[in-house]
Amino acid sequence: MFSKKVIRGAIAAALAVALSLSVSGCSNDSLAEQFKAGDNKNYIAGDGTVSEFAEANRGEPIVWSGPTESGGILKSDQLAGVVVVMNYWYAACASCRAEAPDLVAVNKMFVGKNVQFVGVNVRDTAATALAFDRTFEITWPSIIDAQSGSVLLAFTGLVTPQAVPTTLVIDKKGRVAARVLGQVQAGTLKALVQRVVDEK
Repeated sequence: MFSKKVIRGAIAAALAVALSLSVSGCSNDSLAEQFKAGDNKNYIAGDGTVSEFAEANRGEPIVWSGPTESGGILKSDQLAGVVVVMNYWYAACASCRAEAPDLVAVNKMFVGKNVQFVGVNVRDTAATALAFDRTFEITWPSIIDAQSGSVLLAFTGLVTPQAVPTTLVIDKKGRVAARVLGQVQAGTLKALVQRVVDEK
């Protein structure tokens, strides 16, 4: 059996390779420039770039699961037939804090419309995530992904969350329909979610 240190090292190496591949292919990309700058801020800030994927180009559903901050386990198969808004974040991320009120506002717009928000916390403990939830009145669950990186890795290679925050809109079949790199605006997210909700 591998130790936790070995597993964490393997995950870190995989993420580093994925990030280096993604930034090497777009030398004029702002994410690539930040990566090259090496300014020790410990994250790469997205620029708000929005990508949408046509239904024919979404590929296979992505399977994921992980422990939530409340101690449960959340799995993709529990959300079959539901539009999922998956937001990658951590508490000390300034852009994550800035976008939190917009996420809360859009979540309220889709109550009762077969939409589920899910956070993926990439750095914090459950206690820190819960404190963030209370501060920003967040009512949806967050997967605590810092130790395993399993949810982040589940999307690597297809739609890689290259920046924190990153927000994915996942269709009713479990396929990524849209991605926002960086802080998302309420109007943008509402439109992205509504388009997927309206799909037959």
